[in-house]
Amino acid sequence: MITYYGYTDGSGEYYLVIDAEKCDGCGDCIQICPQKALKIEETFIDLEDKMVAVVTEEHRKKIRYTCSPCKPDSEDVPCVKICKKRAITSIWKPK
Repeated sequence: MITYYGYTDGSGEYYLVIDAEKCDGCGDCIQICPQKALKIEETFIDLEDKMVAVVTEEHRKKIRYTCSPCKPDSEDVPCVKICKKRAITSIWKPK
């Protein structure tokens, strides 16, 4: 299951993408996120419960403000860079 968390504003479109099938629930992304926007949550995938990274409910509603400091002007989005399984990616489409 792939989940897209994102927004569109005057600067473009931004999405934080989490692939639950790749995520092993290690928690590295949670520790490195400067906004503390991620958590590990039990999710039902392929007939089993699995612990995976998700954006917290609080931050889903304000992701435009939460993730804007980390917009990928470079490849250094902290949660993307630290994920060894490549379960987290970001999409930035500037206008």
